[in-house]
Amino acid sequence: MYEKQTLINQERLIEKYNSVRSHSENICKPLEIEDYVVQPVVDVSPPKWHLGHTTWFFETFILKPYSKDYKVFNDQYDFVFNSYYESLGARVVRTDRGNLSRPSVTDVYQYRAYVDEQMEAFLQNKILSPDLAAIMELGLNHEQQHQELLYSDIKYILGHNPLFPVYSSDIIFDQNSAQSNKFVKIESGIYEIGYGGEDFCFDNELGRHKVYLDTFKIAKNPVTNAQYLEFIADGGYTNFKYWHSEGWDWVKENAAKSPLYWHYIDDKWMNYTLGGLKEIELNEPVCHVNFYEASAFASWKGMRLPTEAEWETASPQLNWGQRWEWTDSAYLPYPGFQKAPGAIGEYNGKFMVSQMVLRGASVATPKGHSRATYRNFFHPRHQWQFMGIRLVK
Repeated sequence: MYEKQTLINQERLIEKYNSVRSHSENICKPLEIEDYVVQPVVDVSPPKWHLGHTTWFFETFILKPYSKDYKVFNDQYDFVFNSYYESLGARVVRTDRGNLSRPSVTDVYQYRAYVDEQMEAFLQNKILSPDLAAIMELGLNHEQQHQELLYSDIKYILGHNPLFPVYSSDIIFDQNSAQSNKFVKIESGIYEIGYGGEDFCFDNELGRHKVYLDTFKIAKNPVTNAQYLEFIADGGYTNFKYWHSEGWDWVKENAAKSPLYWHYIDDKWMNYTLGGLKEIELNEPVCHVNFYEASAFASWKGMRLPTEAEWETASPQLNWGQRWEWTDSAYLPYPGFQKAPGAIGEYNGKFMVSQMVLRGASVATPKGHSRATYRNFFHPRHQWQFMGIRLVK
């Protein structure tokens, strides 16, 4: 019975591995070969690099240390596809990822096929220890993170092409939001936040702990395009009093007038989507706004953004999942947080400074990759992720 159960678990793991890996490639199927290499700004990585980096993760953290007699596909790929793991050696500077005409796209797909073949053979013949199983699960969730980044980066690449090309007419991300302006009241008291289950979570979710919250009311639904248009029409981008000092500097430096991908053409607002340039859907949740814009909008409404503790406490009563939602919480470790040993410990611990927390998920988040305790984080200036706004009063 034990051997039969082990076999079933191995088959399920191989099936999950293949499903996650194939989804990354499916995301890239609508691309032209030229799209794979473009890097318009430092925050956006070329799709080719995402495909290589996620493959490098499995090769580096599983096959090389645990698969006997494993032969690397190309010993130069450590330098090319390492992202930020200082403990693993030198790597291509992030700004130079778009300068890599080689390895070619064909080379990268061959690399993926080689590693996938080696991984399947490894998983068929290896009973994973708890530590190795945890690395495997991390690798799958790491690739799912990059799948969301792929959508975001592809949209930025194509959305900054003056032709506004269509990525795919079949993909429909944005849906109308519920129109209720209802607020949910949460009474003051002591609550617990942080992950407390037995399934996978990232280490920055651990350390379930108590927090005290004063009474607050939080919007059941995120802010819509129609509501955000009112902010623009009322001079939201021209009145400094709504903005943080750094935010106002960002407005002036970038001549900001609207969310990313919005264009005022022929007396109407248009929005670049993965389906091409379209007229703005008023009832959709506003998207691609940064922390400065979210805070300014909340100030204009005479409200504020939720803290991450408020958001998580209220989450069972909220409609969430279409946009990552900015909170008013700086990204900091929970009480008792400890970095994992080795390179894995760099995954979250090294980034805990100068960033703000977002909660929820987005339309680009892979199925099954979201949970109420998930702590996403970006610098306040970033817009290119699928980011939105929820209000508290």
